[in-house]
Amino acid sequence: MEVEQLEILGFIRRFAPFEGLPEETLARVAGQVEIAYYRAGSPILNYGDEVHDLYLVRSGAVEIYRRSGELYNRLSEGSLFGQMGLLMNNRVRLPARALEDTLLYCLPEALFHTLCAEFESFADFVEVDSSRLRQAVSRQEGANELMTSSVRELITREPVTISLSATVQEAAQRMTEEGVSSILVLDPAPRDDGALVAGILTDRDLRTRVLAAGLALQTPVAQVMSADPVALESGQFVFEAMLAMLRHNLHHLPVLHRGRPIGVIALSDLMRHESRNSLFVVRHIFRAQSLEELIGVAGEVKACFVRMVNEDANSRMIGSAMAVIGRSFKQRLLELAEAELGPPPVPYCFLALGSMARDEQLIVTDQDNALILDNRYHAGVHGDYFAALAERVCDGLAACGYSYCKGGIMATNPRWRLTRRQWEQCFTDWIDNPSPQSLLDSSIFFDLDGVFGKTEWADQLNALIARRARQHPRFLASLARNALNRTPPLGFFKEFVMEQDGKHNNSINLKRRGTAPLADLIRVHALAVGSRAQNSFERLKDVIEAGILPKGRGPDLRDAMEFIAMVRIRHQALDLVAGREPDNNIEPEHLSDFERRNLKDAFQILSHAQKFLKFRYQPNRAG
Repeated sequence: MEVEQLEILGFIRRFAPFEGLPEETLARVAGQVEIAYYRAGSPILNYGDEVHDLYLVRSGAVEIYRRSGELYNRLSEGSLFGQMGLLMNNRVRLPARALEDTLLYCLPEALFHTLCAEFESFADFVEVDSSRLRQAVSRQEGANELMTSSVRELITREPVTISLSATVQEAAQRMTEEGVSSILVLDPAPRDDGALVAGILTDRDLRTRVLAAGLALQTPVAQVMSADPVALESGQFVFEAMLAMLRHNLHHLPVLHRGRPIGVIALSDLMRHESRNSLFVVRHIFRAQSLEELIGVAGEVKACFVRMVNEDANSRMIGSAMAVIGRSFKQRLLELAEAELGPPPVPYCFLALGSMARDEQLIVTDQDNALILDNRYHAGVHGDYFAALAERVCDGLAACGYSYCKGGIMATNPRWRLTRRQWEQCFTDWIDNPSPQSLLDSSIFFDLDGVFGKTEWADQLNALIARRARQHPRFLASLARNALNRTPPLGFFKEFVMEQDGKHNNSINLKRRGTAPLADLIRVHALAVGSRAQNSFERLKDVIEAGILPKGRGPDLRDAMEFIAMVRIRHQALDLVAGREPDNNIEPEHLSDFERRNLKDAFQILSHAQKFLKFRYQPNRAG
């Protein structure tokens, strides 16, 4: 082999997708490479031209453009371009220009296709970025039955039903005849919202609400049933059924198809699909009789997190399960506080904010919460009770591993213990009179969920937000401006930019530079289309259906969110297994080649999404 070919061989074996190829293949590649030189500013590929080579940057820098002339990417030593044209009828789709004096290695088309055919790793690498990321995410999702199975698959028989006018004796007789532990109560005259299922009656209800209470057999079933039961649509996933049961402490869930009941699934039906890990933790939380017992249960949460990661659960499942566990701690702490302090003097709703409200909580988290108080609340009369209640809950959460919020967004802060009327005024002011600074302080409140008490008050606040936000472009523009404060960690040449904050030098914070800015920009789009969803994936679904994103950008965002979150999750699990304190920071040298390559794709998608956000919600409209 000649000296020049040896130099080429030494270079290409350093970079993906060549680095893993057999040595004889690399020698064959080096023997077919041609060298081209371009002066700074000169065009390399023009849109629509024929292309018959794959280009590898040996030295210098290359700029890649979109057809519109917008800069798409900048490439440096070891980067490839031209593959899209080779895969799409040999026509240049992304023009290229030399930014500096540049030396290129050119691989002929025939060799390119041979390598694609012979080596799957090579073919995966050279496919279009978003397609590669989609495959990576699909590979993750496909491994888990909880994510791919719908609740319809758990239904083994048609539902047993009875009319709303029936008696408890008739209901018990029917349940006995059919051999079931629950019966759906149907309303023969559905309400305006189209609801047909008026309630559900279970064996437990008959035991506790009829027999134990000494009620007559002729008692109307409507008097003892659980009215307006939580239900799932037939297309929802098994893991969503599991989370609904956990969150609402249920043992039976009606399954609907277009509003009509098609079956009922019981807790026992889920046992074939779930390892009982999160169920186990939540049950222990609600059985705890003291803070000390809750602290003991908190140690099981990390093990649950690691097991879910090892079982290939995706970020949606893990985030939801961790949020349900966090809510359960709050609920039990509130129950214990009320048992100690006595019943509340006026009704209230305890709020979860941020990642817990979005069902995106992970093992590294702090507490963000607040209180909605009844309009009859008077600080001089009721203030001490709710201050003590908040203190017990927030201190209890800290003892259970949910650290205090550094920004003071907790119910212990009197600023965040407000009446219903005051909260409505807060959101009205934030939306009607926006400023970047006020929204910087309050944006977390646009992810809120009722955890305990009058949870319908949280639903009403969310309805107000959804209704009002889309009507105020200045608010959306201010929120969008704040969503651009955190940028992905990709530098000028698409290399990772390291954090330089002392404690985590030369690392990437995957929350601050990845999942958080994605959640921020998805929230803006969701509010713009009037979505009432809280979870980022659910919000994105509403945004895609509204058609406000360029074609293909919605699925790309979903894949980017999933991939970055899963890298973050897996590395937190590795820290736990190794006995280290988990965090959101990762050093690039600890990334696999697969993670490194796909993270760059995901961060690039985030970068493009932020540019579109800036374009769609013009900052100057914020006044």
